[in-house]
Formats: sequence, structure tokens, C-alpha cells
Amino acid sequence: MSDTSPLKKILKTSLPAVVDLSASTFMWTFEAILIGKLSAGAFGGHGMAVQIIVVVLTLLLTFIVGSSIIINRYLGANNTWEANHIMGQALILGIIMSVIIAAGFYWGAELIFQLVGEGGEQARNAGVTYLRTVAFFAPLVLTNFVALGIIRAAGETRIAMTINLSVVAFNFVLAPMLIFGLLGLPRLEVRGAACAMGIAHSLGSLATFYALRSHRCCLFLSFKELTTPNAKTFKRLFNAGIPTTVEQLVWALGQLVVTGYAASLGVVVLAVHQVFLRIQAILSMFYLGFSIGAMTLVGKNIGAADRKGAFRTAFAANRVVLVFSVAVFVVMVMLRRWLVEIFTSEAEVVALGSSAIIIFALVQIPKALDGVLIGNLRGVGDLKWLMVVTALSVILFEVSLNWFLVFVCNYSLMALWSVHLTDEVTRSIINFLRFRSGKWKAADL
Repeated sequence: MSDTSPLKKILKTSLPAVVDLSASTFMWTFEAILIGKLSAGAFGGHGMAVQIIVVVLTLLLTFIVGSSIIINRYLGANNTWEANHIMGQALILGIIMSVIIAAGFYWGAELIFQLVGEGGEQARNAGVTYLRTVAFFAPLVLTNFVALGIIRAAGETRIAMTINLSVVAFNFVLAPMLIFGLLGLPRLEVRGAACAMGIAHSLGSLATFYALRSHRCCLFLSFKELTTPNAKTFKRLFNAGIPTTVEQLVWALGQLVVTGYAASLGVVVLAVHQVFLRIQAILSMFYLGFSIGAMTLVGKNIGAADRKGAFRTAFAANRVVLVFSVAVFVVMVMLRRWLVEIFTSEAEVVALGSSAIIIFALVQIPKALDGVLIGNLRGVGDLKWLMVVTALSVILFEVSLNWFLVFVCNYSLMALWSVHLTDEVTRSIINFLRFRSGKWKAADL
């Protein structure tokens, strides 16, 4: 690796990823704000549908994270041929899974909402409509999700950012037109939001394909690789990616269960919880951008047999997110009522949200630190550790303790986010000690 400052490398790799990922989440949030103007039920149902999509997207992390960790090792060792091979095989698996997921969205939407709890008939109907509409676009949208994820994690964050910003800009213009029926278009409400997202991301998939064939990226998509499955490589991808997939799937399912707890407390609590989740989603993209930067650079350092450089890079990323998260806490406390009013003007929702947002703001400090620590540990291949820690935290804190506080002690929204704060603090401490100890061994991928 070069002698460039670790902080400079982190910023160069991470900041485009931050912009890229934040733009996508901003669009989800903007979409939620528009739907919130329809009704609290539609807002809650759309939010639950988005969470369901996030849960399903974690299945694709097997191919994104698994391939990215291996690709970064090869890029660090200057072996681009093997890196391209891994990417092609990951896309084959991504295409297959995308078709299966699309069928599940369409045919299983009603059952999914029955299982998670719907927060009322209006919320259930809105969520089912959104999922079923997304299903028509899912094969292209989800395959593009895999491809862009690989490009981003390989360090080509500027290319991923450019493509994603174009997609978000088109979606930003189209969504209000289809939701509210502007400029002569039909008023499709929740279905219109799903159509706008699907059309924009389908066009984005064409731009991603062009980027991978243009030789402007460090990776190149070969038609031979895309049409020639390799069972041995598939096995490598699954072995590298399944721990992260299990980790993220358990976490996403845990959050879906917590949303079900919030729904059981009534539509006002559900609406406030969804407001917090939308804000959290935007902030998490900042943390994830630096997590990806850390994972990419730490992985390349490991591929280049530069263990010292891996430590320097990792701790530089941690310092940056610590400063950022403290600033976020201060701003959110100062603007707490205004932040809730962006999403809804309903008095009960605003009152509850503005009082509970302080504990939510405090969550951001350990959450930011843990996000980057997870990136560090993924970069060195310590994936099973992360899987076990996350699974235990979800079972003990998010599902069990929350259940006890809500259904036995009759506590409400503040309890849910207080438990989340405890969970994040615990995991950030454990993961920090794990990485700093150096007792991990870079996985043989």
C-alpha cells in the first residue's frame, strides 16, 4: 500500500460512499414524507414495507460482502483477473436470487404483513400495495443493488456515487408526480411511489452495466464470467458471505420485531417510531460510508500483508465518526421538534416524537462507532465473531428485553429506544476490544 495518510485515504474512499448511500436513503425518506401527507396509516404501512425490503436485501449481502472481501484481497495483491472472476460469479447468484425475491414480494405480501403485524387495515393495505408493485421491478433493481454494492466496496465509490445520484434525481422528480397525480399523470398514491422507485432504479441498472464494461472501473464484467457458473467459486462466496448475511438478517428481523412491538402500542407510537427509523436510516448511511471505506482499505492492507497499515486505517475512521456523531447529537437536540414536523403535522405524533428524540439522538454516538468497528472487522475477515455478537445482542436486548418492558412492564416508545442505546453501547465496546486486541487472524478466503 502507498504511504498516503490513512485519514486522507479514508476520506477519499468514504466521502463519495457517504454521499452515494445518503442520497438513496434521502430518497426513501422523501418518499416517506410524501406518503405521510396521505395519512398516518399509509405512512406506517409504507415504513413497514421498506423494513421488509431491507430484511430481504440482507439475503443479497452474501454475494456483496462475500465477494467484496475476496475482491479487495485480490486487488491488494494486484490480481485483477481473479477479482473480475469473483464479481462475475457473484452477479450470477444475484440475478437468480433477485427473481426469487420478486416472486416472494408479489405472492407473499399478504402473508408477510399478517406475520409481522400491520398496525391497522389501512397500514396493511398500503404496505401490501407497495411490496406487490415493487415486485414487477425487483429483478433489475435487486441485481443493480448487488452490482453497485460490489463496485462501491471495491473502492470505486465515485462511480457508484455518480450512478446513484442520477437514479435518485430521477426518482425525486417522478415520485410526487405519480403519488399525487401531477402534470396530468394518474394519482397512484402508495403504488405511485413504488413505480417511481422501480423505473428510476431500472434505468440505473443500465448505467451500472455500462460502467462495468467501459474499462473505467477497477473491475470489468466479462460475458463469459456472467454466463459460466463456477461451483467452486460459489462455495467460496457463500463461505465468505453467509456469516455477514446471517448477522444482518438477524439484525433486520430483530428491528422488524421491534417495529411490531411499536405497532401493538398504537398508530401514534408506530408513526413516531417510523419517523425515528427514517432519520436513523439517513444517519446510518454516513456511518456505513465510513464502514465501507474502512472495510475496503483494511482488506486491501491485509491483501498486501500490511497489518500495521490496517490498524492505522481502522482507527482513523473511528476518530472521524466519533466527531461526526457527537455533532449529530447536539444538532438533533436543538432541532428536535422541527425534525418530527418534517414528516407529519399530527399533534400527537409531534408531541411524542419531540419528547422522545433525545434518547434517539444519544443512540447515534455508539451506533456510529460500532458501524465503523464492524467495517474494520469485516476487512480482516473476522465475520463469525460479528455474526455471534449481533445474534446475541438481538436475542437478549432487541427481542427479549423489549418484549418484557412493553408487554410485561407496559412501557412504551422511550423503553424501546433505551434498550437500543444499551445494545449499541455494549456491542461497540465488545467490538472495539476485539479489534484492538489483534487476536483475530485474517481469514483465509
